[in-house]
Amino acid sequence: MDSSPGIAGRSGTIRLSTVPRSSVLPFEYFVGLRYTRAKRRNHFISFISMTSMGGIALGVAALIVVLSVMNGFQKELRTRILGVAAHVQLTGAGDGLSGWQTVAQRARQHPGVTAAAPYVNAQGLLSYDQTVQGSVIRGVLPELEDSVADIGRHMKGGLFSALRPGEFGIVLGLELARNLGVRLNEKVTVIAPQGQVTAAGVLPRIKQFRVVGFFEVGMYEYDSGLALMHLADAQKLYRMNDDVSGVRLKLTDLFDAPEISRELATSFGSSVTVSDWTRSHGNFFRAVQIEKRVMFIILTLIVAVAAFNIVSTLVMAVTDKESDIAILRTLGASPASIMQVFIVQGALIGVIGLALGLAGGVALALNIDVVVPAIERLFNMQFLAKEVYYISELPSDLQWRDVGVIAAVSFALTLLATLYPSWRASRINPAEALRYE
Repeated sequence: MDSSPGIAGRSGTIRLSTVPRSSVLPFEYFVGLRYTRAKRRNHFISFISMTSMGGIALGVAALIVVLSVMNGFQKELRTRILGVAAHVQLTGAGDGLSGWQTVAQRARQHPGVTAAAPYVNAQGLLSYDQTVQGSVIRGVLPELEDSVADIGRHMKGGLFSALRPGEFGIVLGLELARNLGVRLNEKVTVIAPQGQVTAAGVLPRIKQFRVVGFFEVGMYEYDSGLALMHLADAQKLYRMNDDVSGVRLKLTDLFDAPEISRELATSFGSSVTVSDWTRSHGNFFRAVQIEKRVMFIILTLIVAVAAFNIVSTLVMAVTDKESDIAILRTLGASPASIMQVFIVQGALIGVIGLALGLAGGVALALNIDVVVPAIERLFNMQFLAKEVYYISELPSDLQWRDVGVIAAVSFALTLLATLYPSWRASRINPAEALRYE
């Protein structure tokens, strides 16, 4: 017959003989785990525990997915913008830059610069079959432009190398070509705003160009508003002689652009104006970074609400187990030990919810490119319209550093939520708790 002492409480008897003296776990951990696994007479406590786990899991998963999408959005935006724009631009102090070959050669001597290409940048109107569209006209040298931009890799029709001097060919963004209704090898009329004075007044300069290709970089701003022609043809159209608008540079590391631009500005002096992508497009990336921080704070509040549901769970658990706590105190358990028992119970609820949230969030973040199109097909809708957003697909870039921060913050909130109920349990007076037992 087993005569070992036990704790006879309303949730059953916990026999001290079941806790080996040589057990690796201290008895506080054992009792806390036992309370978590025990079948409760008050099912409402179990319901709140499950709700807390689900809330923590949902909040953690939402944090991981949202931050991964915002990381992906930032990375994709940077890649696409800098695939068309330049890391660093050198422009003349006046209307144009003369002697661009010398400027490009001096710029390439910097160890952080890998390539340089001249360009002409202007505004114009494109007309085809009574349809007119405004566009940015960029004159380039195809053989050099491929070294600083990714237009050649995104050709959807024709060849980028088909731009040859004197042949007046033009490469259009795919959306721009669709809006005009023009096809390959057809001719569009380019209207330059720089006019020429005649007896009838000032007339715009007009020239027909043959469409030799289409490109699609995946950003509606460029696909619908950019047209490329050979540098020599652009110089003739806009009467720039041998001058260019500037020189575009590609760097070894795009994040070194501010430092390199400062060094180049010092080297060239006031004759050349130097700007980098952090100035021309920095607002986009700062906005995404601010949104990411705000979303982290907002979604952390969801985790906090779920974590503090643990307070309700443990407060009711303490009330339900006052007799057990009193008996533990009479057997020699200290108030600190009683606190540890309920901290273990609350932490286990948080850890289970955290583990479920981490698993679900990571799985969803890694498969967002599959899940979102399936939802769009199911409900016949599109989350990101090309006409509204810069990017028409939902990207995801899971960064394990973010996952670690989310896990640490969520676990800290869970532990914080266990402190008051555990402290209250440690303050129970055994005589008062056992008076009516």
